[in-house]
Amino acid sequence: MNTSLQTYIPELTYQSSGLPLTEFLSLLAKQFPGQVTFSTSFSFEDQVIAHEILSNSLPVSVFTLDTGRLFAETYSVWSSTNAKYQSNVKAYYPDNASLEAFVQEHGPNAFYESVDHRKKCCFIRKVEPLKRALKGNAIWITGLRAEHSPDRNNLATVEWDEGNQIIKYNPLLHWTTEQVRKYIDDNNVPYNPLHDKGFVSIGCAPCTRAIRPGEDFRAGRWWWEDAAKKECGLHVHS
Repeated sequence: MNTSLQTYIPELTYQSSGLPLTEFLSLLAKQFPGQVTFSTSFSFEDQVIAHEILSNSLPVSVFTLDTGRLFAETYSVWSSTNAKYQSNVKAYYPDNASLEAFVQEHGPNAFYESVDHRKKCCFIRKVEPLKRALKGNAIWITGLRAEHSPDRNNLATVEWDEGNQIIKYNPLLHWTTEQVRKYIDDNNVPYNPLHDKGFVSIGCAPCTRAIRPGEDFRAGRWWWEDAAKKECGLHVHS
């Protein structure tokens, strides 16, 4: 357990509540030079944070996890983001040997067959690459929002991620969908057009669908599974 990093959490929590997002991100970058990173899936939420970082040229690294099964629209907004901000979002990919072995043994769509297979697929395509991406960093910035899942209602804006031994900062945790959309519109931020077609939480193409009127935000992810199991392992909380 990295107790030295954990000691920063109370002070960072206090500072984050009193500073505008851009100022707090700048403060983090100064306090932890070269050790602040942001993971983006190019979702509505992530595009808000990316705009704050990239338009202000903040010294925060930005990366994405390319699972190899993303929507074409996700790659398009990735390209348009790089073009708008003259950025170069770094991609992390699944370990080639692990992925080949999994697909060879279970087939390309094994995730539909069992929760265990789906979680193994998520581990190979997301969790393991994430651990490589976070290595050497002190702060991990995410676009998590409480509206997206009942399990996220009790999260803190600044928290300790035990599995990755890192401080996790969730700046948009309590933003509403309306606030996110307004920010995107007001700042002319590139976004994934699937959001206009009923897609809320956008992940891999085979595992994501649009939600129907009245459905929960998370209903579009792994819709064939029990709702209580709908996390991929990236955001595990003790």
